[in-house]
Amino acid sequence: MTLLQTLTGTPVGHPVVADANQTKAIYEALMQPSEKLRQVDVVDFLQQQLALADHESCDVPAMPEHLEDWIGQGVGKVAEQYAAYLKERHAGAPRRFFAGRSHAMYFLQHVAPTKLVDGAWLYGMLPHWADYRFHGLIRTYLEELGDGDPALNHVSLYKKLVADVDCDPGYTLEDEYYLQGAIQLALGQHGTEFLPEVIGYNLGYEQLPLHLLITSFELNELGIDPYYFSLHVTIDNASTGHARKAAQSVLSLMPMGAERDDFYRRVIQGYKLNELGVCSTSIIKSFDLYQEVVAMLERKRTFGQHMHSDYCRLEGLTINEWLAKPEQIPGFLDALLNKGWIRRHEDPANSRFWKLIDGAGAPMFGVFSEYEKQLLWDWIAGDRLVEESAGVTSNAFRFQFRSKSAAQQELPSSVEQIDPDLQGLISALKRCAAGEKMSLLKDFMCPAMHATPAGLYATREFVKVMSENIKGLHE
Repeated sequence: MTLLQTLTGTPVGHPVVADANQTKAIYEALMQPSEKLRQVDVVDFLQQQLALADHESCDVPAMPEHLEDWIGQGVGKVAEQYAAYLKERHAGAPRRFFAGRSHAMYFLQHVAPTKLVDGAWLYGMLPHWADYRFHGLIRTYLEELGDGDPALNHVSLYKKLVADVDCDPGYTLEDEYYLQGAIQLALGQHGTEFLPEVIGYNLGYEQLPLHLLITSFELNELGIDPYYFSLHVTIDNASTGHARKAAQSVLSLMPMGAERDDFYRRVIQGYKLNELGVCSTSIIKSFDLYQEVVAMLERKRTFGQHMHSDYCRLEGLTINEWLAKPEQIPGFLDALLNKGWIRRHEDPANSRFWKLIDGAGAPMFGVFSEYEKQLLWDWIAGDRLVEESAGVTSNAFRFQFRSKSAAQQELPSSVEQIDPDLQGLISALKRCAAGEKMSLLKDFMCPAMHATPAGLYATREFVKVMSENIKGLHE
């Protein structure tokens, strides 16, 4: 059996180890740092997701030779839609996606499980680094990893974004938000068995969606650095970027014989996997400010229900008594309103409650994260927030962030010197045979490791060897 026959064969089923309905469990198992710890069998999980995706509609052309034209048409349509959006904003229309900063931060939280495994579906392509047919897919993965540059590594960028705005949820999201990430990780773990599906998934994921452009624009408007999202606008372009590489990879790896039609059928099945789970626009639409405020206070009350002195009562109950039961939180908010501690639809700084949690000397300083405070600020502001979001603000058409030089974002040399994983990798590379080097580097480029100092170093070394190999082929 040839390599290509092996790669295009029908995936073989295996016993189920992980419950296909427990996507977070699968996600976490596949995010373990070593291959031995990732021994969770998810082939049946992938088969189940493919069966579900088969019912989704799809506009991929019936003939793979038409893919590049199809991509170009799609980009043209998105460009027209974005131009219409900008025209609306210039005419005074409010933001389409985010009512305020808390809404945007909620979005960043809930897409995090997917963004933190960016590119994972291509991890299984690395063993084929010497085969030129895989270079488009592998280059895409390496660029997702920033070629080992922390300033360009997509996972590093997203982690920094979440840290900068302090919106790490700090609690477990619902299972549904892990589905796309689990699919990506599973495809990366079984890239050989599911090669056509990986190619198809990559084809779908690397297309430029309208929501990416609008998200970048509105995050910038709200004072949140959009670089992670704007980077995907440029790197996924249909001219020379990931979208074009995705189409070329379909043709490069397409069998020439009788298996051709079945291969392309499976490519389309893989493409449809992108339609499963909760999409970005659905997450944006699901945000309910009041419900998020209540849910946040319900989570906080377990830490604060015994921490308050009984100096004051609100409608006959102490603060500790109000916090004793989760179902009392809506009533607690009403009591704060009735007593004038919260003055809605005004500047939140006018509210006594806000002065308790924000600013120098605030009695509850540090109790709430920036996201939690933003929820409270936006809810208290109420109609003021709606008024501020209407029309074109002074920030809407002005880019507020400037790229930092790579030198400013490099890992400090002290980190590289003391990181035990990196030191272990360097020592292992010195001992290993030349033929084992790429396999060793690959292990450190897995989704769980590639954004670490060791993973970034491994990526740089992998890129160097692969570039030398390509150069040698051309000489």
